[in-house]
Amino acid sequence: MNRQQWGSRAGFILAAVGSAVGLGNIWRFPYVAYENGGGAFFIPYLFALLTAGIPILIMEFTIGHKYRGSAPLSFFRMSGKKAEWLGWWAVFVSFVISTYYAVIIAWAMRYTIFSFGQAWGEDTEGFLFSEFLQLDVAPGETGGIVWGIFIPLVLVWVITLGILLAGVKKGIEYANRIFIPTLVILFLIIVIRAVTLEGAAQGLNAFFQPNFENILEPSVWVAAYGHIFFSLSIAFAIMITYSSYLPKKSDITNNAFITGFANSGFELLAGIGVFAALGFMASQLDVPVSEVASAGVGLAFVVFPQIINQLPGLNGIFGALFFFSLTLAGLTSLMSITETYVAGLTEKLGISRNKAVLFGGGLAGLISILFATQGGLFFLDAADYYINQFGVAAIGLVEVIMIAWILRKTNVLQGHANLTSDIHLGGWWKACLAIVTPIVLGYMMFGLVTDNLFQQFDNDSGNYEGYSNGFALTMFLSSAGAAFVLGIVLSTLKWSRSTPVELPDKD
Repeated sequence: MNRQQWGSRAGFILAAVGSAVGLGNIWRFPYVAYENGGGAFFIPYLFALLTAGIPILIMEFTIGHKYRGSAPLSFFRMSGKKAEWLGWWAVFVSFVISTYYAVIIAWAMRYTIFSFGQAWGEDTEGFLFSEFLQLDVAPGETGGIVWGIFIPLVLVWVITLGILLAGVKKGIEYANRIFIPTLVILFLIIVIRAVTLEGAAQGLNAFFQPNFENILEPSVWVAAYGHIFFSLSIAFAIMITYSSYLPKKSDITNNAFITGFANSGFELLAGIGVFAALGFMASQLDVPVSEVASAGVGLAFVVFPQIINQLPGLNGIFGALFFFSLTLAGLTSLMSITETYVAGLTEKLGISRNKAVLFGGGLAGLISILFATQGGLFFLDAADYYINQFGVAAIGLVEVIMIAWILRKTNVLQGHANLTSDIHLGGWWKACLAIVTPIVLGYMMFGLVTDNLFQQFDNDSGNYEGYSNGFALTMFLSSAGAAFVLGIVLSTLKWSRSTPVELPDKD
């Protein structure tokens, strides 16, 4: 089975950055930095990037490049059945994420249209939850389909699967060559407009003012590592899959550094734009920035519409640019997430790429309808929490322990990366993977398990967002639990005869 390749190094980097620069980077990083020391947060953030983010990116780039396969096939070629399940686990985590991630993109797509004329009115919160999402059922109940979400959701999947059907070079790479530069230009326009607003300095001061006392707190460093880990699309099977399409002589370490710093640069740009706009809103309402700053979808779909309402002019254009940039950021990430299980199915079952796209993407699209119902927000919120906390973080911890301590492949991967890279890996890289990352991720997972499994399920009020035991347990098992179990099940199946399980080229 011949593997496709990127048309150029720039095409790969754009695709890798596109997978990292998702919806969450625009609204998550500014708030995380603000809540954890402001300007001082950049110290643990940069430290986490250099000791965990980039080292793991290098590791995943090297795995994909050396073993030339999707995450499951790469792990199988590395160790046989010992680690194949880990690749499938990551693939199914990506599958779950894609089912609800597409719905948020559909929201952004619809809000792009709402921006013209500010259809959300003055009560942006009431509009989002009551009129747009029609959230009038209890958690665990679906209610009817919300057609205002369902129709753009179909469009999101048509665009995504259409690009994937075109292949890696003519589909994913070509789309990212258009989407990523457009996204950066749009966001630069938004930032320039935001920083020229009255009160922008107040917001930027809140964002950048350093609180050095905060960085002495262990929780701040954990927050930095956690954010770096999630923002770079590590442990989603994405980077392994994408790097398997790299030409044989690609510079692995340079690609990882460029991807990591490009993602951080966009996050910084997002922080400037978001907090300049929040400063404007705070000045209009004559309140501190802390009263208007919020995290999650509330920032994008409640607070920003309020900001757009307050603008002195060109409200519709500014709003459309903002929500269209969210749409582009989401589409680039959704393409990369979906590609992980398209590649895995193609190689495991020996089916054509087109069949894998239509089957895997089609199934994800059907499941995503659940999140387009009246109770969809509750399902989305719970699935996102459990799959990220007990899927992505857990895979990352298991992955580095498996590579560094069980399979002991760091020397092999180091040697392969150094063959083609200008920046040679040394002891720092192996120390980061074998010591720093396992300690930090282990500490994070211990806290998550303690807070969730041992405390939250003891009584209804202790669950995430106060969800009932039945709903919380159902969502945990159907998201994080299902991804783990299905990963093990798929690893027990034999590989297709059309897929050579030995390396196509000996290194």
